[in-house]
Amino acid sequence: MKLTLIVPNYRLAKDAEHMYYAYAPYNLCVLAARVEDICEVEIIDAYVDDMSRPDLEAAIRKSAPDVAGITVLMDQMAHSGHDVAGIVKKISPNILTILGGVYATMNPMTAVEDDNFDYICVGEGEYVLRDLIKFLKKEAPSLPEKGLVYKENGKIVDKGRSAFIEDLNAIPLPAYHLIDFDKYSKEVSRRNSVDCPRTFPYARLHTSRGCPFGCSFCQVGAISGKTFRYRSVEKVIEEIKLLKDRYGIKSFIVSESNFLFNRKRVEGILNAMIEQDLVMPWLSEDTGVMHMDKDLLKLMRKSGCEYMGCAIETGNDRVMNEIIQGKRFSKEHAIEVVSFAKELGMYVAANFIIGFPTETWDEIRETLRFAELLNADYTRIFNLVPLKNTKLWDICEKDGFFKEGYDHFNMTASWNASSVRSNEYSPNDLTVLRVFEWDRINFGVAEKRIKTAKRLEMTEEDLKLMRKKTRDNLYASIK
Repeated sequence: MKLTLIVPNYRLAKDAEHMYYAYAPYNLCVLAARVEDICEVEIIDAYVDDMSRPDLEAAIRKSAPDVAGITVLMDQMAHSGHDVAGIVKKISPNILTILGGVYATMNPMTAVEDDNFDYICVGEGEYVLRDLIKFLKKEAPSLPEKGLVYKENGKIVDKGRSAFIEDLNAIPLPAYHLIDFDKYSKEVSRRNSVDCPRTFPYARLHTSRGCPFGCSFCQVGAISGKTFRYRSVEKVIEEIKLLKDRYGIKSFIVSESNFLFNRKRVEGILNAMIEQDLVMPWLSEDTGVMHMDKDLLKLMRKSGCEYMGCAIETGNDRVMNEIIQGKRFSKEHAIEVVSFAKELGMYVAANFIIGFPTETWDEIRETLRFAELLNADYTRIFNLVPLKNTKLWDICEKDGFFKEGYDHFNMTASWNASSVRSNEYSPNDLTVLRVFEWDRINFGVAEKRIKTAKRLEMTEEDLKLMRKKTRDNLYASIK
């Protein structure tokens, strides 16, 4: 039996070039590692190869799969998965199609309406896929007990989501040998972002799943559970060694918000890196400041950490406590962490969100004043995007906070402008405020402009042009 795992070309979505850059399909490589002993596996990444629909059709025909597994990274890219399933069924209606990923897990009843999908995998798929392949090969008497939604005789069968995998050490290392790793590790297509690596080859590291904080705007708890599950120090170090020895990586990105959650474990990982000659530049992409103190920051820096992106979210206590409701920390602690990390030589970015339901104009201004006071090297300001299966989505839906025409499954409608209405301000007010405050806070001082231009490896003149392009795009967003 032949299984072909497919990443859609997300570039076919409008504005996707501003949201993503190619990264190794970790999830598909892990799934492949789980089943390559019981079936032939191939991975097609239409995104990294920038395939047109005809290109993808030709690649699937050449692969000649019995089963096609399609992943969709997020709800706003949902149509890309449907496109791929349509292409597969055009080639042959006998090819079985499976949809997995965030979209499948969060919106299975939407996805299953498309008859081009035979199965929707809901939840973590490592055991579900293996059991499904065995069933299709007639090596198992029945379908997996949990984790699938599908149609049978025209009626939807919902077997519920798969159980969360408790022992992540039992999951094999990703089957990176099934992809051309150099395509993902030696360059990035979105260099004009401060969180991109600057040392190549690089890799992304995934060491845990789940989040116990339950922030109202976040899907992570619904996707991977509220219990923090993690791989051991030994398993993480084993993967770093593999990436270094086999693929020659010289830097890596930690792509998880709770890498620092278990203090004993993270200290074990960082100390092992130091002791086993694995020190290299690494980036903490989405860091919770509540986990950090000066001792941990010094250890992070000693192990090679060069960049830290801090998820601050708000500068208003009411918004943090009553609306976000998840992680909590004092503003004083955040200032101390950011200041000390910069003192140690890390480049620090801070993320903020504006436009929460019931958030007032003055509270938004307070958040922006705090962003300026925090004085991170770089400040990102996001308009709130309510996501399905979150507390905030339920609030917006129940109390009518969505702006007219809001479309959760449309990237352009969701990301380029504010999505939530208020009696105090319009969506356009927030769209304008966000862009001009981003420009003022980040580039109002020469020292910051010079430091960020250096981080982005561009001239100050190039930086000026980037800022102008962002401002010009603002007016298109409003239109």
